[in-house]
Order: sequence, then structure tokens, then C-alpha cells
Amino acid sequence: MLNQSTRTTILELHRKGVGKRTIARTLKVSRGVVREVIQSDTVTPPPFNRAERAEPFRREILDLFDSCKGNLVRVHEELEASGVNLSYPAFTAFCRRAGIGGKPAVPAGQYHFEPGDEMQHDTSPHEVVLGGKKRPVQTASAVLCYSRMLFFQCSPRFQRFDCKVFLTEALKYFGGGCATVMIDNTHVVVLKGTGADMVPVPEMEAFAERYGFVFRAHAVGDANRSARVERPFHYIENNFFPGRTFSDWADLNAQAREWCERVNGKYKRHLRAVPRELFAVEKPRLKPLPVWVPEVYRLYQRTVDVEGYVSLQTNRYSVPAAWLGRSVEVREAQDRVEITYGRHSVSHPRVEGAMGQRVTTKEHRPPRGTGVKKTGPSPEEKTVAQLAPDLLDYVAALKKRGRKQTTLALRQLLRMIREYPQGPLREAIAEAQRYGLFDLDRVERMVLRRIAHDYFRLKDDDDTGGDE
Repeated sequence: MLNQSTRTTILELHRKGVGKRTIARTLKVSRGVVREVIQSDTVTPPPFNRAERAEPFRREILDLFDSCKGNLVRVHEELEASGVNLSYPAFTAFCRRAGIGGKPAVPAGQYHFEPGDEMQHDTSPHEVVLGGKKRPVQTASAVLCYSRMLFFQCSPRFQRFDCKVFLTEALKYFGGGCATVMIDNTHVVVLKGTGADMVPVPEMEAFAERYGFVFRAHAVGDANRSARVERPFHYIENNFFPGRTFSDWADLNAQAREWCERVNGKYKRHLRAVPRELFAVEKPRLKPLPVWVPEVYRLYQRTVDVEGYVSLQTNRYSVPAAWLGRSVEVREAQDRVEITYGRHSVSHPRVEGAMGQRVTTKEHRPPRGTGVKKTGPSPEEKTVAQLAPDLLDYVAALKKRGRKQTTLALRQLLRMIREYPQGPLREAIAEAQRYGLFDLDRVERMVLRRIAHDYFRLKDDDDTGGDE
């Protein structure tokens, strides 16, 4: 018996003027079946009437059902014992149709959709070889429930920004959207509640309104409600990723799109049709895209650091040297980062799936030798001159011969000047200068030994005075 989707497709193709022979060949059904559906002009299969061999024994079956406490096996045994010649499958089939023994469970995934009714969306983690290394990825998938057209993309993570980027690309791929987007109860979209009580995040609700659809979430424990999108993840895992390597994220998603094109053009036995051919019926029913599809982006305010870079998601992007210390606006889009100061802006490719990277434009770096040369003493050296001017000779030698970076060494010296008694400090530095010692860690230990010696000497003097 034809399912509702196939009957709908036959009628839609017939209304478009497609011949019966072509419809039969496309959907892999007989011309007689096509003719019967067209003549009936309904997507609902006609009821199948058969002679009920068990009908004459209905009263007896009902009585036995009560006495046998609902055990159909025992009911059938008692019927046979009374001389009724009725097979057990025929008996149970009659009971199901007659409603004896309760309503049968609805088979998993038995949901029927009209063209343009619903798109299902979900994500799943996978592992791929990217740039020669294995790494985890988040695979986002979207499926049109009527035609089973599939689209998926991969990203290092899946936050609200990534969700909006993916859904925008999916809608552009399909050329329109459905009235409903069914999701799992993910925090990316869900603000509170589950199932029918789900309340979406305002940001995501506004995004959905822009394209004319609403988010719906299946009830907790009813995963079969989103079976259309769950099933392709296994197909992607076993038929797309194995044996494939990818140079970068762009290469991965380019190969994913090519694979979707091939899969959507293949005959599906469970559909008895090709998704691309069913899509020809569904596409006119999709909600059209806006005349202008806005770009998904995030805005930030940043201050240019002393090296002429702007930090974003642990990565750094260069700007002109004249922008040092300026407050700039950063626009993060799907594939690029734009940095704006006043009426001027620069653009960089967006670093994806990596941390601590530095993206530099050659023109943003001043030519070698043209940078501002530091003259005069540093702030640390000026402070030493104020607190301990007698140590400037040691500071000059330290700058010339010290092993540490000068700034770090001067900061350590300033700390010692502020924390330690001046007598032991001056003695230790004088001795260090006499012997050419510029390791301030060793100088600090010399100061501490002198402080300890003075402490114990004072303690002995106090003890002597007490004995007198």
C-alpha cells in the first residue's frame, strides 16, 4: 500500500502536467497505481475491506477476553477447544481492528508531513582528520521532512552564532524555509521549558521571525519525533567521513556540500523516490527567502594593544600602527573579521578552530628601522633615581651587563629597595658591584643573610644585657 507521501507526490506531479508513465517510472510504481491515485484524488489511502472470518465469533471472543483476563493466547486456545477453526494471526488481526485488547502502539517514526510543513535540525559530535590531525567537530544537519533533502556543515563548536550561520546556509541551500523547525531541547535555542512548553531565546526567536518560521522542540523522551534528522547522522558517520581527509574547515564544508548533492540525487528505497525529485514538489511550498539575506555577525569593542593587534577569541588580528591604543569596533562574520576605526576599516580571514594565532598584514607593520626609538631612562630607572640615587652606577652596569631583561631586573631592584632595610641592602649591592655580580636573585640572598646576621646579633646583645 502506498504511503501518504507517495500519494501526495503523484497528485502534485499530475497537477503540474507530468504524464502517468513518467510519474510511474520516477516513483518506481506501476501505471495502474498512478491511475488509481489520480482517480481517487486524495492523499488518504482507501480503506482495505476484507471479509472477517472471526466476525461471527465476536460475542464469544469478548466473553472469553473477560474470563481470560485479557490474555489473547488463552482466548485463542479456548476458541480452538470449542471447535472454531481460526489461525492465531487472523485472530489477533481481528482483535486489533476491533479494538479488543487496547489500542496498538504507534510504530516509531510514523509521522506524515505535507510539503513545506517542517524542517528538522540537530547536531552530533564526530571526529575527522583536519590538516593532518584528528580533531573533534560538531556536525549540524537539516532535513526537509517531506522530500528528505539533506544539508549539513561542520564547525569546531556550535553556539548561537554558529547555529544562525548554519541555518542561514541551510535555508539558502534549499531556497526557502518551512513553517516549523523541529529541534532537540538544546540550550542553543531553548530559554526554558521542554517540548510544547519550550520558550526560545529571544535572539533565536527574532532570527526565526526574519525567515518566517517558528522553533518547536520535541517532548523529552520522544526522540522519534525528530527521527528524520537523527537517521542521517549515522549515514554521515559511515559514508562521508571514512577515508576522507580535509585541509581546513573550508575544504571540509565544500566536500560536505558536494556529498549532499550526490546523496540528494540518489534513489531512496524507503521513500520509493529520489529526494531531489520530491523536492521539485516541495520547493514551491517553501517560504521564500527575504529579498536581502542579512549576514550573521557579532560586534565587539576592543582596544588596540601596544603591538598593534586586536584580540578576539584568543586570536590576534593586526591593525595599522597609527591605531595603537585606540578603541575600535570589531565585526566577526562567518569567514572574516572586520576592524573599524572612524571611517577606516581593515579585514582579515577569520581564524576558525585554533587558539593563540596571530594574523598579520604586512602593511600594518612599520618598516624596519622606522619605529619610534626609545630614548632616555625608563620609568623604572627614574623611580630608582628618586628612591636611591646612590645606586645609579650599579643600575648603569646592570643595564649593560645584566643577564635578565633590564625592565624585569629594575622592577626586582625596586621591590628590594622598598621592602628591605637600607643598610644591609647597600652593603650587599656594594659588594655585588665590587665583584661584578648582577644576578639579583643572588644579591637578594646576600641581603637576607645580612638581615639575619644583624637579627641574631641583636638578640645576643639583648640576652647579655638581661644577665647583668
